[in-house]
Amino acid sequence: MPSALSRRQYRSPGHLRVLLDNPQRQAPYDHSTSRPVTAVVRPTGPGPANGNDVVKRILIADDHEIVRSGLRAIVETRSNWIVSGEATDGEQAVALALETRPDIMIVDYSMPIMNGLEVSRRLKALRVRTEVLILTMHESEELLTEAVLAGIRGFLFKSDARKHLISAVEALLDGRPYFTNVLLEKLLHDYRANKQNRADMLLTSREQSVVQLIAEGHTNRSIGAILKLSVKTVETHRASAMRKLRMSSTAELVRYAVRKKLVSP
Repeated sequence: MPSALSRRQYRSPGHLRVLLDNPQRQAPYDHSTSRPVTAVVRPTGPGPANGNDVVKRILIADDHEIVRSGLRAIVETRSNWIVSGEATDGEQAVALALETRPDIMIVDYSMPIMNGLEVSRRLKALRVRTEVLILTMHESEELLTEAVLAGIRGFLFKSDARKHLISAVEALLDGRPYFTNVLLEKLLHDYRANKQNRADMLLTSREQSVVQLIAEGHTNRSIGAILKLSVKTVETHRASAMRKLRMSSTAELVRYAVRKKLVSP
């Protein structure tokens, strides 16, 4: 018969835990049937802010299955971290975040429909309290600057994921930012060199999203539906991006999007 302490731990809703990595632990027992009780527990609602034993939900968003599998394998080395969902594009990532309310989202920057920055922007607009960790394979000072301006607090190279992903997630769970050192050093160097108005020369995150969707072949109407904007607003962002980039055709925007890794060639 389980001890009084065991019964209290099992019955208290604040102490449910995943036991996948501890098969020796005794399962709850149903005395009416003389059989162990087995249950699948899906965490709901925002998790507690502190406590090393608390289960943390992590959502992975990347359009390559092999990358998602590798990230999942790293995440699941921690017994109290679970993958609450996997998304293959930005729109699906936002939907899953609303459904599962993860503590952390690991998001590829270059995803179809919405890139990682637009996903973060959408979550902030929806008041989803989830920290976003952007993954990228591109060494780009501009990309890091855009991420910082968009309020992103986690940024990591995919090539560093095996070595640094755990540290990055731990930092975000602890309320601390985490940035890839190489890009952070470059960004600090730029500020020290007083490169004037560097941020002002960049496209806004919204303009980047519109350019990406144009390059993916979407019409102004479908872009408006995806980004929840009016057609007129989409046209305004499109015109603003073309003016900043000194471009006059859709073909030039597509080439820009490919060059900046917003879409694959």
